[in-house]
Amino acid sequence: MNVFEKVAHATISAREFSRRHPRGTTGAVLALLAGFAATAFGIAPLAPDAADLPKHIVTETISPEGVAAQLAALAEYELELSRSDLTRASDTADSLLQRLGVTDTQAAAYLRRDPVARKLLEGRGGKMVQAKADASGKLLELVARYPAESADQQATHFTRLSIRADDTGNWHAKVETAPLQAEVRLGSGTIRNSLFGATDEARIPDGVASQLAEMFSTEIDFHRELRKGDTFSVVYEALTADGEPITWNQGAGHVMAAEFVNAGRAHQALWYRDASGKGAYFGFDGQSKRRSFLASPMEFSRVTSGFAMRFHPIAQSWRQHLGVDYGAPMGTPVRSVGDGTIDFAGVQNGYGNVVQIKHSGERTTVYAHLSRIDVKKGQHVDQGQRIGAVGMTGWATGPHLHFEFRIQGQHQDPLKIARDAETVAVSPASREQFAALARSAKTQLEVAASMAGTHIGFE
Repeated sequence: MNVFEKVAHATISAREFSRRHPRGTTGAVLALLAGFAATAFGIAPLAPDAADLPKHIVTETISPEGVAAQLAALAEYELELSRSDLTRASDTADSLLQRLGVTDTQAAAYLRRDPVARKLLEGRGGKMVQAKADASGKLLELVARYPAESADQQATHFTRLSIRADDTGNWHAKVETAPLQAEVRLGSGTIRNSLFGATDEARIPDGVASQLAEMFSTEIDFHRELRKGDTFSVVYEALTADGEPITWNQGAGHVMAAEFVNAGRAHQALWYRDASGKGAYFGFDGQSKRRSFLASPMEFSRVTSGFAMRFHPIAQSWRQHLGVDYGAPMGTPVRSVGDGTIDFAGVQNGYGNVVQIKHSGERTTVYAHLSRIDVKKGQHVDQGQRIGAVGMTGWATGPHLHFEFRIQGQHQDPLKIARDAETVAVSPASREQFAALARSAKTQLEVAASMAGTHIGFE
């Protein structure tokens, strides 16, 4: 069952959806059920005219119980208060519990004393922690979730640290590894200042925002063309730990479909995997969003110097700049813009640490001033594969990436090459299947847009 079929299947839980998301429920449910309207009409019996039905008026007097009786009934229930937060590197047992609304000296002492419980405050901050306390502030239970301790499991599992008191009042701590779960979610937002600001406001993971910028990068210049009032809608899979979206790895969400309206023009994309098992983003017209060369050697950066004449900061003279400079912090990952073979990886005069990649059609790309090199000469690399990190080696006045594109040894404007790079289309044999997925994706995006400001998740 593909992701859109999962979302459509989830519409049968309309009552649960209504309870959890009352805002805009009617519009959302009608949109989700639109694909089934014709069938429902065909099998439903004709109902009698409501005007012909008998009418009865029932009158009943209801006397509410007194306030004292209601308070007494309420007092019989034991209140549990729950609060969630993220741990900080500077946290102590007392500061963390205080921020969680817990007042319990015995629990704080246990967090400091027990070797398993101390894992809560060890290492990096950012652990997702949830505490339950009674009305007096006494801790009942504390559960923390954070990346799996084994590096090779961090993409698929998480660590759960549970701290509970037994019936005798003794505390116990337990650590276990559990699998992450994928959950289909819908979201939408409006640009006010920046893309990441809008996705934060819509509670969409940063990883999803990066994918949005990437999948539409050949159509929208997110550095110069983003406009206040631009809107986006997205269907994505979020990884969750016990039902809670994870906060590490940028939320680790995978975009399944999206629409971005920039300056009044709508751009759509859908993730589609062909018969060979290789997936890519396609427009609803079946044209691939993946070009032979990416628009940028970094996921999110800014152009500081283009392919033009400029005043050289070191030579102190006007010279033709034969590439594009991207400003980014030291250590920012640098990726190959296309499939190819490493032709050179090492130190080269003013370029400092540099990587040269040979592509098909006598085309070569150059990545200079790197702080580190992650590939070797002769190695094959795929489009998007990490080859190094931003630095300021060689002739550089600050951390940045100098990027060049050459065809038969002649320098070309990298930004123009990316825009003009060739694309592929869905094969004729897959057209019918793709069209069905595109229709389903369009419906889900319409639902996401209608629920602007409201988060929707389907389990």
